[in-house]
Amino acid sequence: MARILCIDYGGKRTGLAVTDPFKIIASALTTIESKEMIPFLKKYFQQEQVELILIGMPTNWDDSATHATPLVIKAIEKLKKEFPAIPIKEVDERYTSKLASQAMIDMGMKKKDRQVKGNVDQIAATIMLQEYLNSI
Repeated sequence: MARILCIDYGGKRTGLAVTDPFKIIASALTTIESKEMIPFLKKYFQQEQVELILIGMPTNWDDSATHATPLVIKAIEKLKKEFPAIPIKEVDERYTSKLASQAMIDMGMKKKDRQVKGNVDQIAATIMLQEYLNSI
């Protein structure tokens, strides 16, 4: 059974989350350097079947573009070029980083672990993915 992969793309780091094969639970996969995203995904897709890629689209509350929106649009173009057989869907990523930070506090993570920015990225991707699963 195929999984769904979610990407929280950033200028420096990219958080990744995936579903279980039954598409019930979203789990953090990893955080990678953004420049390593395509090579990482090529290897991952050789090991796991993915039927859909979700990517967080950064927008302001009024739906206008943020400073990060053009970066995500370029990432989507690269994904479409490299993986044309896998559909890509944009999801709202507003407030996911704040929700991720709060989730780490709620989980009792130590302050030192919460300061590792990569943790926020993969938890943000997990939140976006779980929200998507809840909506379908």
